[in-house]
Amino acid sequence: MTAVTAGTVTGLPRRLAAPAPGWELSADVCVVGSGIAGLCVALHARAAGLSVAVVTKVRVDDGSTRWAQGGIAAVLDPADTPGAHARDTEVAGVGLCEPDAVSVLVHEGPGRLRQLIDWGAAFDRDRAGTLLLTREGGHSARRIVHAGGDATGSEVQRALTDAVRADPGVTLVEHAMVLDLLTDAAGRAAGVTLHVLGEGSADGVGAVRARAVVLATGGMGQVYAATTNPPVSTGDGVALGLRAGAVATDLEFVQFHPTALYLGPGARGQQPLVSEALRGEGAVLRDGAGQRFMAGAHPLAELAPRDVVAKAITRVQLRDGVDHVWLDARAVPGLAARFPTIVASCRAAGVDPVADLVPVTPAAHYASGGLATDLVGRTTVRGLYACGEVACTGVHGANRLASNSLLEGLVFAARIGAELAAHLPPSAPAVAPGAAPAGLLDPAGRREVTETMSARVGALRTGSGLAEATGRLAALAAGLDGHTAPGVAGWEATDLLTVASALTTAAAAREETRGCHWREDHPGPAEDWRVHLDLRLDADGAVRVTRRPVGTPVVPPW
Repeated sequence: MTAVTAGTVTGLPRRLAAPAPGWELSADVCVVGSGIAGLCVALHARAAGLSVAVVTKVRVDDGSTRWAQGGIAAVLDPADTPGAHARDTEVAGVGLCEPDAVSVLVHEGPGRLRQLIDWGAAFDRDRAGTLLLTREGGHSARRIVHAGGDATGSEVQRALTDAVRADPGVTLVEHAMVLDLLTDAAGRAAGVTLHVLGEGSADGVGAVRARAVVLATGGMGQVYAATTNPPVSTGDGVALGLRAGAVATDLEFVQFHPTALYLGPGARGQQPLVSEALRGEGAVLRDGAGQRFMAGAHPLAELAPRDVVAKAITRVQLRDGVDHVWLDARAVPGLAARFPTIVASCRAAGVDPVADLVPVTPAAHYASGGLATDLVGRTTVRGLYACGEVACTGVHGANRLASNSLLEGLVFAARIGAELAAHLPPSAPAVAPGAAPAGLLDPAGRREVTETMSARVGALRTGSGLAEATGRLAALAAGLDGHTAPGVAGWEATDLLTVASALTTAAAAREETRGCHWREDHPGPAEDWRVHLDLRLDADGAVRVTRRPVGTPVVPPW
């Protein structure tokens, strides 16, 4: 591994300023997050006889999983093969996928999908009872299962929530924001501190003591001004991991979904998603003159990988000086019945996709990077695991293939469950944290973080823009002090500043265009950049970046 010289941000906190815990509970395993990754880990841990506490930021069903429209990719058609699924994944990942992780995903995926069905998830079937399969961008075959047409995530979330709520061995802690990792005298994870509204002491800060901690907190889309992610996606898991000393990797690869519903120039926060499954069923993209522009841009046209489509849309927007392009779904048969959620979202915004062109634009959607893990979910901090979007298993490389995300949660949750069953150590008491920078960002600074990220670290990046973003974020970090009162608004703003700083540092360091990282000043890929960029926070709160060749593990044996 070699260090990379790039502009960086210093002075980020190594823990969040917060009162001492006023209450606590204990479990064998603490799972932070309640989407597909977290709830599957909880169910597998329970199957091993372990007690589980599931900590979730709002309600157990309020994360990103329920917003997933397209489906879950798995090889179920006899004419399809795991090898074909692996090739599609690696083509989308543009040279940065870890082959062993991809192999695990495509070979174990079908069995984990069947297990999800056994847990109660009902997917769409034909009259003979055969699962219906569709195709999405980057896939060479129909291998996407879906539920309720375009409500797959909602059905998956329902089934898993019901299963977890029915298990008395799972303690659900809702309306809880995780703060920092607790460790024992040997430096191993021993639980988390968290804030629960209305619980314990007046400020709600408490602790969950556990023999292992699994982060399944989802993504960081709220670091941008406009995103398809729900409000809870503020990068809390990655920020906690960095403060705890864990390595994050590939954070520069933020996937911008090509087709978010365009709501106007002032739209902020979560934007409605218009799934590419529409394009899988025949919808096409048009510019303002009504011309299709994807047909000549890629052999798969509208079904090219997401980074290709997002870049093509951005080029049209820059060429024509417009804020959006048009999705034409008028010829999709049975549109309202097949895609009821999308049609309802469009109609609520004053657009009827059955009769009208739909205005769409790219929006921040998915973090292909995250906390670096091995094939059983272990991070570089002993006792701390990560699963789902918060993790970087190596599956996605520089650009996630459509509908591999829910599959990744299923597959690696099962692997974490098996690891917990086999190697969970005895409990050890947590020790008081040592002295470390602990300032908070004033919540008013959150808007500057998100506006900076959208303007300078969005779908199209330049060296000068990234340098400007680094300077703005560094100024915010330099202003952290003890005057901001602890609370959810300040903690979220600080987590966003932390992940924004790490993401921007990596994007500035990677001087090439690869996958969903698009550098206008370095327009092509470079073989010497076929490396992962690992990020750490040093003792002074500075972001440090090092290069790591593909195929080189970063997680040492525990």
